[in-house]
Amino acid sequence: MPQVEIRVRGRIDEQWSDWLGGLTLEHTDQDETLLSGALLDQSALYGVLTKLRDLGLSLLAVKCEGTEDSESGVGDNTPWPGPDVDFSSGHLE
Repeated sequence: MPQVEIRVRGRIDEQWSDWLGGLTLEHTDQDETLLSGALLDQSALYGVLTKLRDLGLSLLAVKCEGTEDSESGVGDNTPWPGPDVDFSSGHLE
């Protein structure tokens, strides 16, 4: 399954984890929340991003990693679903 990391400004209480796709929520010293974990597909990612938007949170960064073949355990090193985006700097990575 693809692994994602999403960074938003503000703090999201851990009780929202299930509603946000079961992602793990961590708070940083910069008053940000890092959401991380596996999502089924790009549609699930868009669903989480929509929920964050609906909460009025500022999106700072999205990082997506490739998938792993469940039978061989070998990753394909293909970025999913596209380039990592750092919204805090205004540049695509």
